[in-house]
Amino acid sequence: MPDILWTILAVVVCLPVGVLIGILYRKRVAEATIGSAEQEAKRIVAEALKTSETKKKELLLEAKEEILRAKNEADREIKERRREITNTENRIAKKEEALDRKSESLERKEELLAKKISEVEAQSEEIKRLIAEQRSVLERLAGLTCEQAKEELLRTLDEELQHETAMKISAYEQQFKEEAELRAKSILSLAIQRCAADHVSEMTVSVVNLPNEEMKGRIIGREGRNVRTIETLTGVDLIIDDTPEAIAISGFDPIRRDIARIAIEKLIADGRIHPARIEEMVEKARREVDAAIKQAGERATFDTGVHGINPELVKLLGRLKYRTSLGQNVLVHSIEVSLLSGILADELGVDSLLARRAGLLHDIGKALTQEAEGSHVQLGVDVAKKYRENKEVIHAIEAHHGDVEPRSIIALIVQAADAISAARPGARRENLENYIKRLTKLEEIANETEGVEKSYAIQAGREIRIMVKPDVISDDKMKIVAHDIVKRIESELDYPGQIKVHMIRESRVIDYAK
Repeated sequence: MPDILWTILAVVVCLPVGVLIGILYRKRVAEATIGSAEQEAKRIVAEALKTSETKKKELLLEAKEEILRAKNEADREIKERRREITNTENRIAKKEEALDRKSESLERKEELLAKKISEVEAQSEEIKRLIAEQRSVLERLAGLTCEQAKEELLRTLDEELQHETAMKISAYEQQFKEEAELRAKSILSLAIQRCAADHVSEMTVSVVNLPNEEMKGRIIGREGRNVRTIETLTGVDLIIDDTPEAIAISGFDPIRRDIARIAIEKLIADGRIHPARIEEMVEKARREVDAAIKQAGERATFDTGVHGINPELVKLLGRLKYRTSLGQNVLVHSIEVSLLSGILADELGVDSLLARRAGLLHDIGKALTQEAEGSHVQLGVDVAKKYRENKEVIHAIEAHHGDVEPRSIIALIVQAADAISAARPGARRENLENYIKRLTKLEEIANETEGVEKSYAIQAGREIRIMVKPDVISDDKMKIVAHDIVKRIESELDYPGQIKVHMIRESRVIDYAK
């Protein structure tokens, strides 16, 4: 028990002493730490102050350098601006001096101009006075007033203008002829040389030769019944006259005439001639003619190299074999136009196949003129449209006689080929009535022209000679008048080939020596 007490007592006494000692030790360590920290802080502060001073000096130095550079740059710019301002002032001063000089020069020129104007006005008045005096003198000497002199001058100028116009027309015509004639002659001559067709003149009467006179009576039959039967079945007229061993078949339809001719020839060969046999032979002849028509159409397409034509159009082409125009076989003419169109198209560089097709079909309407009303042009256009022909072909058919204005090269080619075929010597004949009308109209056109005294159509209407009044039409005006007459002939007449206008002016002076 006493030990525990002593132990407790010792603990009680030693504990405060230990605590005190610890506190003192901690105080000493803390003071030592604080002292070193203060020293470190003072060192850091001293270094910081030293660094800041250095930075401050560097910054001040940089700022001074920047300020110096800015000042130098500003001084340089100020010097340049001052130099520019000085140069500008110098230029302005020079310009002002130049303007002053110009102003002085203009003032001097204005003074001179005003002086010259006054002088010109004075001279103008003098000139007017002199002109008036000269005019009065000229009027007195010439015996003409001013208006009369103007009219004379205008008349002279008009004559000169007519002369120049005539010369220009001659020059243009000559140039056109030289350029176009060579090319046209070359193309046309080549086309004509490469295409030749036979032309046979067909009339409205066919003749059947008989083996003997007895056959004539057998064809007539009892009371003429055989003749009436033939005429009824074929639609033609049989002319049985005193001509020995021959019967004439008359009719405007060549197909019917040919059917009647073939039927009569078959009856003559058979020997049995009566109405029933006649009807049978007429039917056989009609079938033969139909076959011949089809064969002629096919042959035409083969000869021209045109294929793919509607069979009905081929039959219509074959019917043209029995159609004539002014003595020219229309099928032969169509074939010729087709071949010529192809040659011309080749020379001009266009579709020759289409040109041949248009040339072959251009007169297709003539196969229908005896069955339907209307011109062959319109009938041809209608039938071509019906069988869906090419638009170019239809237009060529419509334009080949000038019913409409040609709008394509193909139409112009067909028109030219048609004219070549029709105008060739011997191809066609013209009836007397149309021939006289054309000659009369030709002379009327010439006689209606002012200054024409008389005119004569010669060379079968290929040339017209015109006598003009020399006091009305001058030499220079003749060219213009001839040109006007040519234009009227071209617009008012239809003719193959060309018509030469030959104008004659004759002046005669008669005097007597007494």
